[in-house]
Amino acid sequence: MIAAAGLLVGIVAGVLLHPEVPVFLQPYLPIAVVAALDAVFGGVRAVLDGIFDERVFVVSFLSNAVVAALIVYLGDQLGVGSQLSTGVVVVLGVRIFSNAAAIRRHLFKA
Repeated sequence: MIAAAGLLVGIVAGVLLHPEVPVFLQPYLPIAVVAALDAVFGGVRAVLDGIFDERVFVVSFLSNAVVAALIVYLGDQLGVGSQLSTGVVVVLGVRIFSNAAAIRRHLFKA
């Protein structure tokens, strides 16, 4: 419940305050958002499976975002940033949809 309240507060604050992301961080923001979504969907799935652990969730949330950003940064340094960004989004997208399917099966028994 606290996580949902925090998410709601963050969304409202973002909509009302319109924070500006520094130009040098803008290529990494979409990747960080997708990585964070992967952790959130994984957390929801873990709750439904009855195996949720706050520590695992926080570590997953932070490490997903950091590792994804580092991969994209490395790609930028090697001159293949857009290709690695696409790869990260595809991999995390597959994980998000996999978790969404598991959540759907839990909720609707289908």
